[in-house]
Amino acid sequence: MTRVGRWIRRFLEKPGSVDLAPFQRVAAEAAGRAAEAGRRDELRPAVADPAWVGTADFCAVMREAAVRALGQRPYDVQLAGMLALLEGHVAQMATGEGKTLVGAMAAAGYALRGSRVHVVSVNDYLARRDAEWMGPLYETLGLTAGWIAETSTPEERRKAYACDVTYAAVSELGFDVLRDRLCTDPAELVVPAPEVALVDEADSVLVDEARVPLVLAGAADAGTALPEMAALVRRLSRGYHYTIDEEGRAVFLTPKGTDTVEKALGVDLYEHPGVVTQVNLALHAHTLLTRDVDYIVRDGKVELVNTSRGRVAALQRWPDGLQAAVEAKEHLQASETGEILDSITVQGLIHRYPRVCGMTGTAVAVGEQLREFYDLSVVVVPPNRPCVRVDEPDRIFATVEDKEGALLDEIETRHATGQPILVGTLDVAESERLAGALEARGLAATVLNAKNDAEEAQIIARAGRRGALTVSTQMAGRGTDIRLGAGDPGEEDEVASLGGLYVIGTGRHDSSRLDDQLRGRAGRQGDPGGSVFFVSGQDPLLTVYAPDQSLPPADADGAVRNPDAHALVAHAQRVAEGVNLEIHRNTWRYTRLLERQRAEVLEQRDRVLNGDTGARALESACPERYRELCETAGEEAVERAARQIVLYHLDQCWTEHLGFLSDLREGIHLRALGRLNPLDEFNREAVPAYRAMLDEVERRSRETFEKADVTRDLADQGLKRPTATWTYLVQDNPFGSEWDRVFNRVAGALRGRRR
Repeated sequence: MTRVGRWIRRFLEKPGSVDLAPFQRVAAEAAGRAAEAGRRDELRPAVADPAWVGTADFCAVMREAAVRALGQRPYDVQLAGMLALLEGHVAQMATGEGKTLVGAMAAAGYALRGSRVHVVSVNDYLARRDAEWMGPLYETLGLTAGWIAETSTPEERRKAYACDVTYAAVSELGFDVLRDRLCTDPAELVVPAPEVALVDEADSVLVDEARVPLVLAGAADAGTALPEMAALVRRLSRGYHYTIDEEGRAVFLTPKGTDTVEKALGVDLYEHPGVVTQVNLALHAHTLLTRDVDYIVRDGKVELVNTSRGRVAALQRWPDGLQAAVEAKEHLQASETGEILDSITVQGLIHRYPRVCGMTGTAVAVGEQLREFYDLSVVVVPPNRPCVRVDEPDRIFATVEDKEGALLDEIETRHATGQPILVGTLDVAESERLAGALEARGLAATVLNAKNDAEEAQIIARAGRRGALTVSTQMAGRGTDIRLGAGDPGEEDEVASLGGLYVIGTGRHDSSRLDDQLRGRAGRQGDPGGSVFFVSGQDPLLTVYAPDQSLPPADADGAVRNPDAHALVAHAQRVAEGVNLEIHRNTWRYTRLLERQRAEVLEQRDRVLNGDTGARALESACPERYRELCETAGEEAVERAARQIVLYHLDQCWTEHLGFLSDLREGIHLRALGRLNPLDEFNREAVPAYRAMLDEVERRSRETFEKADVTRDLADQGLKRPTATWTYLVQDNPFGSEWDRVFNRVAGALRGRRR
């Protein structure tokens, strides 16, 4: 499709505008095929015609399979959602509408067409739960399903990937792809060729996680942060020794702070760049990263918190020595660091699949991003029963103190009636502070946050009981429905008469999707329920994203009732969403070229790994040496050695190329001073660097081949690979590019002079 054609389509098709009617008609026709499907002993056809998948007869068979295997009869809207997935769309379905079953039926449909399906989840818990829960459905259809977790062994992973349908967290899929890129024997490969990706919580995986690269590292060393540097910055005072910018993203020493640090260390900072870096990292860790907000400390380790889900971000860490600086701040032993061998973004990972579809409760809000970055369209599937939840207007206050006082009063009043309450907080620290304040009023709350997320299923399952009071961080990706009365019919009616589950948000998130996901916990399947958000003019959303605007005056009770206040909150949230979109877009701009280069390298690597490409290349480059070695060691040994030599240098040069591109991107923004486009400049340098890398692979391979003794272990002759590798997700540096940091240091110095 031409660029103009794509623009016209984007103009005409708003997110969520894909017509659901054709899918609804097919789903409705399935009722007339129910009796025939019920009489079948074997539901899977002897020969599954791909064209049969998606028909009314297919829908009837899926419904019968779900009844037999799970005791669940899919609604027509669930069948329509399944058909939308089979057409390659993202289906938006509300919380509690049975997305897990919809996804399983669609995965089964793809498998019956002959495709291998990877169901991509947000975490290991959901991957295992859904694979085991839906396992009987697949068995009834003559299909197999497996799951992969962080603790899975290579053999367990191969077994799971050999199934028709494989459930796995997006990080585990990415890590397996990265590890396969270091294999030197085809028998070591784990991941089969990608075919279909069905993405659960599609907005979280495809949008929120798209900014976080997955990394494979090796040649481990201990972190370099010094405990004495952490001790030094603890003695510095904000406003006197250092200042923080208005957005809370950068910190820099004042002239007085610079003098103090230099005297303490006995050096001229700007004559020792390495010391400057250590001071800045320690200062960033001390002032800009907050325990129980940005990270928690558990079992002697710093664990990052995924702010979009309120969970521990498994295996995630900060780059550039910042991780070690935080560990020094918390008096912990520095964790391993090492050379990045390869990395891949979630977007690059998903683009490997020829066919992609997904489902979530909040897709329309990111519909443009799904289309822009993945060429995916959104289908809105209505609930089986109309939603009767009452969403109240925000209650806005001038200060945090006014907000929290009113919040506690509201919880106490509601709790006295027996109505179950779910309070959604913005971070771990707030959840614990609120629970403490409730306890002081004699109210016992159950807390769910990153510190106890292993207990989440049990906590959420009880949140709909009469009198339940649950305080939780972000609810996205929790994967468990809140049933009124916890499934007890008598109590369910009682709770419904009290108004159902009442959801209270302690503040607006920087994404409206996260607010909607919290609201969506109430009112499932036509249940009664309500929701409200409490907001203050001192909340980060307003102070960071609308710093130059103020709320209208408050009344005597601290509440702001002027309608303009709601407009300001909505404006701040739109600004925040725009910032996050630009981060995503910028990440993709800089990685798009890298992904193309990576694809070419992998094609070359695959030819070397699975054939004799390496041997033929070295035979052509060094014909005399090749004949000599074949005569003394045999052609098979020479081919094996050639493969190892070329793979080693290809991998090593690729690692070096990644390092070069990382350094290039870090400083490329300085080109803007010369009125040059940084992205154009990046691409202009990255392309010839890539070509030079390929030439270097040939040169090094030829040089090694000329000297190597192919009868001995090549590792002993300098081709030594890392003794250990490990994987992690690298959190984008929250302090911006090197250009941002340089600018802030200069700005800070100028401000200091004006004083």
